[in-house]
Amino acid sequence: MTTSAGIPQDLSSDFTIDAFHRGRFHLVQPKGGGHRSGVDAMLLASLVADERSVSVADLGSGAGAAGLAVASRLENARIVLVEKLPLMAEYARRTLALPENAFLSDRITVLGADVTLTGKARVDAGLHDGVHDHVIMNPPFNHADDRITPDALKAEAHAMTAGLFENWLRTAAAIMKPGGQLSLIARPDSIVDIIEACGKRFGGLEITPVHPRPGEDATRILVTGVKGSRARLVFRAPLIVHGADGNSFMSQADDLNNGRTAYHRRRR
Repeated sequence: MTTSAGIPQDLSSDFTIDAFHRGRFHLVQPKGGGHRSGVDAMLLASLVADERSVSVADLGSGAGAAGLAVASRLENARIVLVEKLPLMAEYARRTLALPENAFLSDRITVLGADVTLTGKARVDAGLHDGVHDHVIMNPPFNHADDRITPDALKAEAHAMTAGLFENWLRTAAAIMKPGGQLSLIARPDSIVDIIEACGKRFGGLEITPVHPRPGEDATRILVTGVKGSRARLVFRAPLIVHGADGNSFMSQADDLNNGRTAYHRRRR
């Protein structure tokens, strides 16, 4: 679904308004450039399975797809969208101003901040210690030797920097309550960096490989962990997104993508 409603006329050609969770909420996204959210964001959101009144920080939130998906499914969740790029943060603010999102906009705030900040600079930016029950993230995933897109906004959103997971997970651990849950989606070749960055910060890691279709290699991994846990790592059964016949969703993936269910940890 695409419409220009709610967007100033002189900007409407630069945006689309796209429906998620089968029209339950809508997202303002860049039309011709920048990062556009889809299944990855919905799978990330599905990792938050908590009916309590919780605070969720979405690091590097972009236009806010994953955070809004959490709020759409969990009526007691409060979300902070953390985004350093002013233009993407503006997309998020325009998203929250849409009439279609009025039912959840009062539970979501946008924070313009760099998640790699440390110490006093991080706190001064609004990323305070020990606040959140959940931290979710879909960090940039393109390596330096990947083909670089000519779209500057998309390149910055997708380009992985040295020590990325160490920097992002350091912040995640700092702003999370003891026993809080980390959730992230990444490419499989980042698994070593993720495990190393979790270190003694997060334990009880559960890693799920995500395969586009049966018989195809995994293109993503879903990772959850608990702050301060010393439980062992578990590799879970693979999640298959599409059937072998084409692009139709497998039943479980369709439910996760459309917010009908959560992807629960094995150890709750």
